[in-house]
Order: sequence, then structure tokens, then C-alpha cells
Amino acid sequence: MTAEAILHWGLLAAHGLLAIGLVFAAARLIRGPRAQDRVLAFDAVYLNAALQVVVFGMRAGQSGYLEAALVMTLLGFAGSSALAKFLMRGEVIE
Repeated sequence: MTAEAILHWGLLAAHGLLAIGLVFAAARLIRGPRAQDRVLAFDAVYLNAALQVVVFGMRAGQSGYLEAALVMTLLGFAGSSALAKFLMRGEVIE
């Protein structure tokens, strides 16, 4: 088995495992009994989605996907921080 075949199957397995994690996190986001559970599930969803983009960029051999994943994680972090602040204080902007 060549190194290229190992990389191909490894990235394919990573796609599958990340998809399973995305489905579980989305289920927690929809079903979560408390708002805190939903915020944590939102973190897991955007991280899994960003990692899916990174793995797809590795398979495609293009570096533009890495910048897209970086923007996704920055926006997701800002969103989850705003949600957490809203849950703690009841307002986002003081």
C-alpha cells in the first residue's frame, strides 16, 4: 500500500468520523435541555464543520480552504462568546 493510498483512506475516515460528530452535536443543539448545552453544542458544530473544510482542502490540495476554516472558527468563537455572555448577564453589549 502506497503512502498516497494511506493518505486517501485516512482522510476519508476523517470525513466520516467528523460527520458522525457533527450529527451528534447537531442533535444536542436541537434537543439540549438547557441553553448552556446548546452553546456547547454550537461550539462542537462549528469546530466539526471547520475541520471538515480543512480535510476537504487537504483532499483537494488547495490552501484556500484553510483560510475559510480560519474565518469559520473566528466567527464561531465570537458567536459562542456572545451567547455565553448573554446567558451570564442578559446583555451582550454593555
